[in-house]
Amino acid sequence: MSRLDLIGCSKSFRTVLDQIEMVAPVDSAVLIQGETGTGKEVIAQAIHEASPRSQKRFVAVNCAAIPAALLESELFGHERGAFTGAVAQTMGRFQVADRGTLFLDEIGDLPLELQPKLLRVLQERQVERLGSGRSVEVDVRIIAATNQNLWQMVQERKFRADLYYRLNVFPIKLPPLRERRDDIPALIEHFVKKFAARQGKRIDFIPERVMEELKQHDWPGNVRELQNVIERAVIMSTEAVLHPQTADLRANSLEPAPVRTLVEAERAHITAALRKTNWVVGGRRGAAAQLGLPRTTLITMMQRHGITREVLGQVAVGPDRPQALMSNASSQMSRGLHEDRTYDQSPSWVEDCLSA
Repeated sequence: MSRLDLIGCSKSFRTVLDQIEMVAPVDSAVLIQGETGTGKEVIAQAIHEASPRSQKRFVAVNCAAIPAALLESELFGHERGAFTGAVAQTMGRFQVADRGTLFLDEIGDLPLELQPKLLRVLQERQVERLGSGRSVEVDVRIIAATNQNLWQMVQERKFRADLYYRLNVFPIKLPPLRERRDDIPALIEHFVKKFAARQGKRIDFIPERVMEELKQHDWPGNVRELQNVIERAVIMSTEAVLHPQTADLRANSLEPAPVRTLVEAERAHITAALRKTNWVVGGRRGAAAQLGLPRTTLITMMQRHGITREVLGQVAVGPDRPQALMSNASSQMSRGLHEDRTYDQSPSWVEDCLSA
């Protein structure tokens, strides 16, 4: 299929290999989606090398790594004098990849203002360099990749729907490494051979305990993280046995976030909005507006959750203040809220309740 090393025999990865075999011979656009480190560019290169365009260039562009002001010139090229510093005519990546494959990595980060121009090039198969009134025909196979949910971005109007449909002709979803654990031993052996040869070392044995620990790790950085761990282990190995620092993996494992009830989440969200607005409830910049709620609705929710400004609680329950002041302060706060007062704009009623 490809000269590249595509390591894996798990069911989910075999599905990806089958998809590569199906789409490689045709010129349809491919959209590769997967988490960071799953090997999206490797899959794109495999598609290119298994295609009729394999003898032509594979050109990769990271849409997130190039400033928006320069990306248009990078993709489409420019004429001499088109802008300050343009001292010569320059071909864009589309022309460089003519009759080959153009890989658009991190396509979700493509600025909105450039998306219609990219769409036109894909539709017309012509590019127009900056500063030129003449179109140049290009014959390019497009493969795009992203770790974002493009469809959700379309719903949020952060990505053009027409461009999404143009790119999403043949989608390929890459599984994270934690969903293909059966492939980890083969990947480890591959990386050990690769880095041992590069560093002039000989490593013949990987302890079973080490292999099992590496298989059980969740690998949030996916194949890229595994590759880095093995490279570091080969560097540190002084004998023919691989000894990666599995303790570091355990220490760096991400603890799952505790699950909160909806009531707890709602209370925390309201409190965060109030703190952000300095406890201003009403008005254009108040918490109610920030949360998209009517002021009266937010007041009701605050009372239901027992949310009061922290400073009241700190002062009222201090050793020199009776506990009754807390209920007095809450009562005064409730009246103040219903009178459309805000904590920072009408401090007098707060001071009154604390000095009662």
